[in-house]
Amino acid sequence: MPTINVQMFEGRTNEQKREFVKAITEATCRTLGSTPDSVDVIIQDVKREDWATGGVLWSEK
Repeated sequence: MPTINVQMFEGRTNEQKREFVKAITEATCRTLGSTPDSVDVIIQDVKREDWATGGVLWSEK
């Protein structure tokens, strides 16, 4: 039972998320031999002020 955690900036629509989790599920089934019912995808929306790269908050870029 693969569980895939995805962290990304907030702001994607439900339709974008729907297409994304479908694509991840299909790729997982194809590469790992899983069934779609066994694949869990957890999306965590993160605010830009809560994410930093290279010591700089994304909200300040």
